Amino acid sequence: MVRHDYDAHPPLIGFYPKLNVIMSALNAGFVWVAVVGVIFSVVGAFYYLRVIKVMLFDEPAEDAAPIEASFSMKTALSVNGLAVLVLGLLPGALITWVAASF
Repeated sequence: MVRHDYDAHPPLIGFYPKLNVIMSALNAGFVWVAVVGVIFSVVGAFYYLRVIKVMLFDEPAEDAAPIEASFSMKTALSVNGLAVLVLGLLPGALITWVAASF
């Protein structure tokens, strides 16, 4: 595969793979798949940009209180975060386990 300069830019990490998939669908003659992909990308971008707008530009509600989580919720989130960290840094064990299951 040819490496382009834009491959290393994290803010656009989702754009270029989608563009490549849509272009491949067009080149293969699947115009309807490409159209559906573009529509879903626009809908997804609307939701992602809406979250960013609310987080960064909207004023917080006057009656907003800090979120209080129970001990079990804190434990579940901590275990989940630790699992993501460990599996992201050391994916070999997970890959071996998945490969052995096939």
